[in-house]
Amino acid sequence: MSESRIPNVLTVKPSTAIRTNYKKFSELFHQTEESVVDTNNGENDLVVMSHEAFCRREAWMRLQMKLALADQQMAEGKLVDHEDVMKRLQERIAHE
Repeated sequence: MSESRIPNVLTVKPSTAIRTNYKKFSELFHQTEESVVDTNNGENDLVVMSHEAFCRREAWMRLQMKLALADQQMAEGKLVDHEDVMKRLQERIAHE
């Protein structure tokens, strides 16, 4: 079973932090490399992260979905012989 990446401590900042010092707020995203919860009037409002962290998270989620599909296919006995896989790869390479 795969493990999910969960931050140990969730960073929470008020929305005024964005308005008063955007540069410092942006630096926080890049330093933590995790999402930051933005609050408005004491209530959770937005979850913000750096573009790099977002891209990593999206890639991780796509990988998890592919692994789950592979696990399901294995459980259903939908397996392909090594020779067949290599033949398909060689055909794809030859046509590119």
